[in-house]
Amino acid sequence: MFTLVLVLIVIVSILLGAVVLVQNSKGGGLASGLGASNQIMGVRKTTDALEKLTWGFAITLIVLALIGNLALPHSNGTTGVKSDLDKKLESIPTPTAPKAPAAPAGGAAPQK
Repeated sequence: MFTLVLVLIVIVSILLGAVVLVQNSKGGGLASGLGASNQIMGVRKTTDALEKLTWGFAITLIVLALIGNLALPHSNGTTGVKSDLDKKLESIPTPTAPKAPAAPAGGAAPQK
């Protein structure tokens, strides 16, 4: 599931980048470069279509990112998937503290 969402995120990101690069910051963009297309769609309709595509791809990208976060396998017990590092950490024995040396029987400190 996560792999599918990840592939969709990459595709939408590439399409979003292409649509943004086609636009002109002054509003000309695709409509100003084609000349004859002004008769077919008109300058304003082309700009509106590119703006709607940009917003659509941006919203789709955000939604896919949220879905991807939910689709991630977690190691907290919800899916039961543990990484190799988690398994290795569990197999390492816990160290014990060394025992302190026994105190002298007389309780007196050694003299120098």
